[in-house]
Amino acid sequence: QPQLVESGGGLVQPGGSLTLSCAASGFTAPGLTLGVYTLSWFRQAPGKEREAVSCTTGGGIPTNYADSVRGRFTISRDNDKNMVYLQMNSLKPEDTAVYYCAARFLRRSNYVRDQNYWGEGTLVTVSS
Repeated sequence: QPQLVESGGGLVQPGGSLTLSCAASGFTAPGLTLGVYTLSWFRQAPGKEREAVSCTTGGGIPTNYADSVRGRFTISRDNDKNMVYLQMNSLKPEDTAVYYCAARFLRRSNYVRDQNYWGEGTLVTVSS
């Protein structure tokens, strides 16, 4: 059974950096290996709906970013290691949220309902 596990969250001061990691496992069915999935990062701030942050298709290109994080966040993936990362720089208090890793078969989508698999999330708190 496919599984996603996030790590790397924590408390960071405004302006600081943090790298989130997502370890994927169980994507072993013929024709359904990790490389055919778009991997995304979503986040959910307290009292708000879950929103798409960034995504990367199977080949790692193209990537997509929410306007609020473009230029500050960088997504990357390593299919050999079954990992996807989110490098977050110049963090702001409004980046505080639980960050989730998600996988969708083939094409990307910013919609929560379209994702096939989810991790449990990792909390990022940006505060002084």
